[in-house]
Amino acid sequence: MTKADTRPHLSGPFTSLGHAPFVQPSSYLRPPMTSQSERPVDREERQGLRAIRNFLKVRTSYDVLPLSFRLIIFDTSLSVKESLNILIQNGKSLSGPSPSPLLRDGSATAEEGVCIVSAPLWDSKASKFAGLLTTSDYINVIQYYFQNPAALGEIDQFRLDSLREVEKALGVAPPETVSIDPERPLYEACRRMLESRARRIPLVTNDSQTDRSHVLSVITQYRILKFVAVNVSDTQKLRRPLGELLLGTYDNIATASMDTPVIDVIHILVERSISSVPILNSEGVVYNVFESVDVIALIRGGVYDDLSLTVGEVLKKRSPEFPGIYTCSLNDGLDTIFDTIRKSRVHRLVVVDEYFKLKGVITLSDILHYILLEGENDEA
Repeated sequence: MTKADTRPHLSGPFTSLGHAPFVQPSSYLRPPMTSQSERPVDREERQGLRAIRNFLKVRTSYDVLPLSFRLIIFDTSLSVKESLNILIQNGKSLSGPSPSPLLRDGSATAEEGVCIVSAPLWDSKASKFAGLLTTSDYINVIQYYFQNPAALGEIDQFRLDSLREVEKALGVAPPETVSIDPERPLYEACRRMLESRARRIPLVTNDSQTDRSHVLSVITQYRILKFVAVNVSDTQKLRRPLGELLLGTYDNIATASMDTPVIDVIHILVERSISSVPILNSEGVVYNVFESVDVIALIRGGVYDDLSLTVGEVLKKRSPEFPGIYTCSLNDGLDTIFDTIRKSRVHRLVVVDEYFKLKGVITLSDILHYILLEGENDEA
């Protein structure tokens, strides 16, 4: 399947010691703003947000799809172990030079050397779309078997259609089975993602002749925001500093150290329903970020012994293609962040002070929520 795509792709360096390089979006663009520009900045901020929303309303979800991609759909009768091995093997098959680099967080797409981390599910008995398999499902399975060690021997037979039972046993809320027709406005897809707290949404179309559903692909928050960053120049008007917007999370942030057992971090991911945990040193300086996708490297091949490792030991297993940690300060605006998204693969930004001490965390969900809903009632 092919379609036009002119978006850029960059990948950064990585050190083998577990310490990720930092990339600050403010280094891409402008000098700090002065207080005298506050009123024009507020006006331009509204103009920029309005331009982005108008763009999202006239483009379809199909428009976001890359030049080429591979779609893998799992039958719900497949075992968890089989699904994990397939994701990893297909991620490897996508490695190597490509005229159109694919993105790690697509439905069944991957960047060079990075495993695929999600795929749509299909119920062959009912002949219908059955949701989306993500890293959260694998983390839930790990958590379940950690709490029930006697059942560890059954993990090879555990099937994807039993994932909802695991969620009930853990007391975590199951993800909503949300999807959208690829011809619907992109704005509508964004609103559905916010309402369901989903980080990605499958594109499902209905065949009018057979009256059967077909899964076309999956689009993610990152792909949507990069699509905006590449095509909407008005993102450069979003210059209000984050210190004014208070965009993101700044209180009660879950953190860990390089010596923290990785199973403890997995517990945090499940309990908080989050996808990453900042890793700090003894002085509170951000040293790295543990992401939910890092769990995949621990359980490949059905081996669960590595769960006793520390965070530092686990981060050494990362691919050399890992792009590093993206940071920003409270003086940065969304214009610099959108420029970072346009140039690089970004899934979150860690807000730090001048000494690189943790101040907060901004996720793509936070950014999507802001550009869709900030001042919406005033406009209406």
